[in-house]
Amino acid sequence: MDYSEKVEAYYEEEHHFKKGVKILRDLALKANAQEFFKWQAPVYGVDGKNVFWIARFKNHFGIGFFHGVFLADPKNVLINAQKNKTMAMRHWHFKSIDEIDEKGVLAYINESLENQRKGLVLAPVKKKKEKLIVPNLLRNALKENSKANDFFKTLSHYKQKEYVEYITSAKQQKTKQSRLEKIIPMLSEGKSLNDMYR
Repeated sequence: MDYSEKVEAYYEEEHHFKKGVKILRDLALKANAQEFFKWQAPVYGVDGKNVFWIARFKNHFGIGFFHGVFLADPKNVLINAQKNKTMAMRHWHFKSIDEIDEKGVLAYINESLENQRKGLVLAPVKKKKEKLIVPNLLRNALKENSKANDFFKTLSHYKQKEYVEYITSAKQQKTKQSRLEKIIPMLSEGKSLNDMYR
């Protein structure tokens, strides 16, 4: 199934917000936005760049503007659904089709497309790697097992952190010890902690 078939299937699927998302789609197409299908939802953009998506949920439907932080938002309707986590994304939620101000939504869509054409995008900020503090219990066990220690040193910062947190998240010393007894053989065999889930 190509992306256009996936988009059509999304809008045709029975859902209590079916009419609402169709209205938003009509507005997106009226603005001449390019239509894609990504992350299990219709995505709209310009020049191949993602600008906004239309989605439906259990209690609302709406538009998510990937760089909504740059929108003027004269209606004061945009929300940051994940404060302190997402920097640029802004959402406009609707609980019924009666809440859709078509002229207003079209203005926001057009502004978001124009902002993309102007290159107004918020680049992601890479977080600095925090210094990894290996607890004494793990450090001592690694010193006693050179094979495990050698493999631990080859792991990425992220995977080392998984091991450290596995030990430090245990509340009781007994649990820490049993976890240590589990992971040292894994490290000796060259296995990462969560390999079975990847």
